Amino acid sequence: MESDALFSLGEPAGSRSAPAGPAGVDGFTAVADDSPLPVRMRPVTLDELVGQEHLLAPGAPLRQLVSGGAPMSVILWGPPGSGKTTIAHLVAGATERRFVAMSALSAGVKDVRAVIEAARRQRRSGGPQTVLFIDEVHRFSKTQQDSLLAAVEDRTVTLLAATTENPYFSVISPLLSRCVLLTLQPLDDEAVRGLLRRAVADKRGLDGALTLTTEAEDHLVRLAAGDVRKALTALEAAAASATALGSARIDLATAEQAVDVAAVRYDRDGDAHYDVVSAFIKSMRGSDVDAAVHWLARMLVAGEDARFIARRLVIFASEDVGMADPTALSVATAAAHAVEYVGLPEAQLNLAQAVIHLATAPKSNSATTAIGAAIADVRAGRGGPVPRGLRDAHYAGARGLGHGTGYRYPHDDQRGVVTQQYVPDDLVGTDYYQPSPHGAERSVASRLPLLRRIVRGLPAPAARPETPTSEASVTAQTAPALSLGAVRPTTATGAPGTMQDSGTDAAGEGQQ
Repeated sequence: MESDALFSLGEPAGSRSAPAGPAGVDGFTAVADDSPLPVRMRPVTLDELVGQEHLLAPGAPLRQLVSGGAPMSVILWGPPGSGKTTIAHLVAGATERRFVAMSALSAGVKDVRAVIEAARRQRRSGGPQTVLFIDEVHRFSKTQQDSLLAAVEDRTVTLLAATTENPYFSVISPLLSRCVLLTLQPLDDEAVRGLLRRAVADKRGLDGALTLTTEAEDHLVRLAAGDVRKALTALEAAAASATALGSARIDLATAEQAVDVAAVRYDRDGDAHYDVVSAFIKSMRGSDVDAAVHWLARMLVAGEDARFIARRLVIFASEDVGMADPTALSVATAAAHAVEYVGLPEAQLNLAQAVIHLATAPKSNSATTAIGAAIADVRAGRGGPVPRGLRDAHYAGARGLGHGTGYRYPHDDQRGVVTQQYVPDDLVGTDYYQPSPHGAERSVASRLPLLRRIVRGLPAPAARPETPTSEASVTAQTAPALSLGAVRPTTATGAPGTMQDSGTDAAGEGQQ
């Protein structure tokens, strides 16, 4: 079982090993001289812990858990290297309770039931209470988690579970409701730096046999990214390299040989996945191209499925760019095709191009709001029969039913647009699409009022003295506006006039 670590920045306490609780510890390997450095440096008292100050106040659940003051079941949620297994060791060594440790990676329902049955026998005979520690509890299936419910409910066992994934996603609600959830945070850089220095000097660590240069220390702190275990593992590897070279000094070159890839906090099935994707989408929506490229890189380095990223780009192209840049959908779709056709790592170039295009494109969520409003009306029961003139008239007998009667063919009109009812009766006059004044959508905003006026048979607006008054002359004057290639200045409401394009995204928070 891997060990997490939280450490003291106080004076080294000398060579020590964690004591076993009087009632015994089942499942933890004793600390030996050849144990990994993070294991040897594990603290043996709660006061030696560094970080998690929000959990260490007097009377806080963590202190009660370690001291045995209250037999509460606890779920520890935090990133790797934040101290979950260290806390379990402290609980094992500091109380009179029987402690059993297991990993969800290898244990099954049979193992859990055996521990529960043994705990029940101990309890009946007046023996010590049992603390059951389950590492990586999110790996347990729903059935395996269900097997814990009764024993946790009646306190046959006190559950101590650790997970790196959001328990609201990975732990069943009945079990979560029976436990206190404690959230651990990654250590900050200064805490990690202090722990590296202690490991260099402590008898349990390097015992002062080697020195660590400032440059090498900075490198290890940066690449650890708050993961104490990773920092100490890298220090141990660098120390071994320096010793093999006959040097008493760990410099930057030696540290770089030990570790050259930073810890990336990202899990493809947990909350970090959703948080990073959310930041990625919101950065593109906010037109911060540099942030968007960063989050793309974060996902690629962490091993995210490139097809998932491509799908998000295709959705974003219509959801947040839409009619403001109709080419965005083509670019995103092409990138998705490139991912399938070329694959990684080369396809990261195609994804980057698409992300840059989408982040810097003018934004409009008009397509999103239009379809949302229309779906809401449909679900609310608004609508009605298809107008008679629009019904299918191609099959035998359709004409006799009046299908197609009165239909006007738009291409027979020189404008390509005719007055005709296309919506059900109770939706006449409903406007779902509201074009934005951004990018290419400005041309749509300029001609949409005229299109709606002709289709709905509405009278022309009151004419100014210099403006022709007849509908025919109005149409002739504004005919260029009906061309897809025309762009006319508009106001924010889409009416002809002067538009000042602020270049900002008018879209709201939208969907993820």
